[in-house]
Amino acid sequence: MKKILIIGACGQIGTALTENLRKEFGNENVIASDIREGAKHIMESGPFEIIDATDKNRILDVVKEYGIEEIYLMAAMLSATAEKYPQKAWDLNMKSLLVVLDLAKEKHINKVFWPSSMAVFGSTSPKINTPQQTVTEPTTVYGISKVAGEHWCNYYYQKYDVDVRSIRYPGIISWKSLPGGGTTDYAVDIYFEALKNGSFECFLSKDTRLPMMYMEDAINATVGIMRATKEKIKIRTSYNLAAISFTPNEIAEEIRKYIPDFEIQYKPDFRQDIADSWPRIIDDSAARKDWGWEHNYDLSEMTEDIILNLRKHEELLM
Repeated sequence: MKKILIIGACGQIGTALTENLRKEFGNENVIASDIREGAKHIMESGPFEIIDATDKNRILDVVKEYGIEEIYLMAAMLSATAEKYPQKAWDLNMKSLLVVLDLAKEKHINKVFWPSSMAVFGSTSPKINTPQQTVTEPTTVYGISKVAGEHWCNYYYQKYDVDVRSIRYPGIISWKSLPGGGTTDYAVDIYFEALKNGSFECFLSKDTRLPMMYMEDAINATVGIMRATKEKIKIRTSYNLAAISFTPNEIAEEIRKYIPDFEIQYKPDFRQDIADSWPRIIDDSAARKDWGWEHNYDLSEMTEDIILNLRKHEELLM
């Protein structure tokens, strides 16, 4: 059985990805790692290593120790947090990618997954049905790092035949973990606040439509692109990925089906400018055609599943 290393395993997506891959490949074959310890079940269900994602020697030591064949590089500083610490964000987001690409170039590992984001798009990109290939002029340091990273991925594939695969995540929503500093995080926090307090203060305006995706779909996409044969991966920058698009007002209406008295207030802050530069609806037909991507959850199904699970796991609301 192949050995997999997840760098950034304690983040929102990394946690869910670790759980999924350990179920598929066995706990002992999926090595989780992060700069610090994370959730107890991630620490105890399989091997865990403390790793600085920018430390090539440390990563190489772990690769050799476990015989790692694939790396999922999930470590990053996200959009809203990155705007507060731009140089730190650039250093983390860029250096970690180049470290892992070099390990693949040097044949220490066989395959790399690296997530990009819809943050690569900016105010000059088409907002409706944003195409796979279009203008990418981001206005955030996170988006700038993702555009640069996409071109580094393509460069290493073209020049060194590195098998690196990438998807542009939309906003990711999960009930299992708290937000990690992204502009779309309101769509996670709103469920927690609705159940805890019956109200929510949103940092985006009521009609701000953004592409979103339930965590289960995001993990299926991540695992799906890595399962695909090399010949099916036609795009080596990053694939557009989409599922659902909605506004804060629309998600609030869905929540009221379960919590009728739920109230929401709107107080847009600096994240509104970030959101306004992003697409409303994304065209992901290339991913669907090339490697068979498809999503399973719409807004109604996602809301029902999240509220059901949060009511089951009340400890998460504490």
